[in-house]
Amino acid sequence: MALSADERTRYQRHLTLSEIGLSGQERLKAARVLVVGAGGLGSPAALYLAAAGCGTLGLLDCDRVELSNLQRQVLFDTGALARPKALAGGERLSALNPDIRVIAHDVELRAGNVRGLLAGYDLVLDGSDRLATRYLVNDACVLARLPLVSAAIHRFEGQLLTYRPGAGPCYRCVFPEAPDGLVGNCATAGVLGVLPGVLGTLQATEAIKLITGVGTTLTGRMLIYDALEMRFDELRTARRPDCPVCGDSPTIFEPKDAPMANDGVPQGVRRLSAADLNDLLHTSAKPLLIDVREVDEFEAGHLPGALHIPLGELPARLHEIPRGAAPVFMCRSGGRSLNACLIALRAQIASPANLEGGLRAWAASVDPSLTVI
Repeated sequence: MALSADERTRYQRHLTLSEIGLSGQERLKAARVLVVGAGGLGSPAALYLAAAGCGTLGLLDCDRVELSNLQRQVLFDTGALARPKALAGGERLSALNPDIRVIAHDVELRAGNVRGLLAGYDLVLDGSDRLATRYLVNDACVLARLPLVSAAIHRFEGQLLTYRPGAGPCYRCVFPEAPDGLVGNCATAGVLGVLPGVLGTLQATEAIKLITGVGTTLTGRMLIYDALEMRFDELRTARRPDCPVCGDSPTIFEPKDAPMANDGVPQGVRRLSAADLNDLLHTSAKPLLIDVREVDEFEAGHLPGALHIPLGELPARLHEIPRGAAPVFMCRSGGRSLNACLIALRAQIASPANLEGGLRAWAASVDPSLTVI
């Protein structure tokens, strides 16, 4: 698609980049991107894609703007309170860049409509805060052979990965199966306001790279960001031949809705505060502690007796967890350990527990001498 004179002026900083240039900007103008979720992640992602000149930008969300959203959802202002997020956000994006086409999808994403909604797009960004929605979007993208940039946040930590059809693992490969229910969301677990800004901007970065063909994407890698430590880590991921949606013998051929819980916590997962865990450790029936951080983190400091299994190795080492152990998973701030609980549930390990706030919470309230990096 040729650029107008005004567009050449608007995107001049892109045009001067040899890696993007005129051809890359024309690819951006021709791109059709759907942003699922107009919340903390979707807000910065959509704003930067609109500013970058993404020609068709869909914004999907069925919620309305609430006052508590404004702490992190920068797509909205106070005047948007009580308005549908998709509509209010769509107007903001159109005001930012009237040269693009913005489509507001004020609908709840379900198995019955997901394939139809995705049919008009060639790239999807998932910024939803419901685990079931992440699996639904992943499965629909795999089945439709659409690239997907997926991000999630938890308290002070975020994670990001990119799926490219035929080129690497999907979300289900990394996190094999969703239990019934939700991951603790912002309302139940809290979130640092700027955290989704970092992850959402990284989602937009991945999308622009996919569209223009510039650089290397997070395919086969999961990026983990810890805002408290201002630290990025990376986990290598691989496609699983037994993945039910992208594996060698798939069993998922249609997207399916997952039943929901009402308490914001995955069913079957126990939530332990640092004080709760401290009490357990002073009983006769001490729990099995499993630390899912990386080697350097574990070596810097860990709880006595903790079994070290980095998150990326957990699926292959589940046999090390005795039957009936009801393990307690822990990491730096609680995000990776929550994912470990989900992996354990799929393997029929009963009652896994997540140390809420991670070892940082332990160091803050129980043992300040513990080194947590």
